[in-house]
Amino acid sequence: MDRNLLVRFFEGNASLQEEMQIRKWMEASPENYQAFFKERKLFDAMTLLTEEDADSRSNKFVAIKDSWFKKLVEMAAVVAITIGITIFYQQYSKRDELLAMQKIMVPAGQRISLELSDGTIVWLNSRTQIEYPASFTGNNRKVKLDGEAYFEVTKDTHKPFVVETAKGNIEVLGTKFNIEAYSEDNTFVTALMEGSVKVTRGKMQYMLHPNQLAYLKNGKMNIAPIEDSNLYRWREGLICFRDESFANIVKKFEKYYGVEIRIENSAAASYRCTGKFRQSDGVLYALKVLQKDVNFKFNRDENSHIIYIK
Repeated sequence: MDRNLLVRFFEGNASLQEEMQIRKWMEASPENYQAFFKERKLFDAMTLLTEEDADSRSNKFVAIKDSWFKKLVEMAAVVAITIGITIFYQQYSKRDELLAMQKIMVPAGQRISLELSDGTIVWLNSRTQIEYPASFTGNNRKVKLDGEAYFEVTKDTHKPFVVETAKGNIEVLGTKFNIEAYSEDNTFVTALMEGSVKVTRGKMQYMLHPNQLAYLKNGKMNIAPIEDSNLYRWREGLICFRDESFANIVKKFEKYYGVEIRIENSAAASYRCTGKFRQSDGVLYALKVLQKDVNFKFNRDENSHIIYIK
């Protein structure tokens, strides 16, 4: 894949056709996913360095014209140099710490996988951000998540794996689980496939066993069995839903395809559906299929690219 095209994509300047080209290339093989991830890390690191250089230039001293004040400055030169060296060292020490922390943001309509330093495999869904260290130190393995991710955690009884979110934390030793915790819509659902996890919210702790999930509703944590494991096949490129309202299905489409959809048909909004689509089929194809069960029409504004459900 052309690196210049990837840079335009990371900057948000790629055309719709170029975005489709990149997505098709990413889904062609796991190696392409890893290549995309490495290029994204390089782009983020270079952006950070560029911003720091710009900040450094903007903080240069303004020329002093007053001769008396110049003399005063000369008297304090040794002190200023000492302080300057200290600040310079601190700034670059902080930069090293920042560069040691990795932050990945998955654009709308995409998904990626990555391997952490301990061997843990993570799949990241659309519009998900994760922050993690280049290597785990201390007595735990902590990452921060905003969005949806599927973890296959490498077992380490001496270092628990902790996922921090805005609504609660999850602690494990080695297991497979899915967590959906988008801060923008107050979502928090943790589904356990293997092993065990501890969910912490405030002072309350909840233990999950395989095929159980914890979800937040009206500010209260609830435990229930997993009724449909297909809902967690998004990492395979599938959009699955079970007895979902049409309005909720549309929200999924907005997340997976990176589009805005406005429902102007109140009757259609509450209609409930069950099914699955391949993400690669596209949002227009999905809407056409749903038209067989739900009575609605739709059109896409070519200027704003908003899809209207009528």
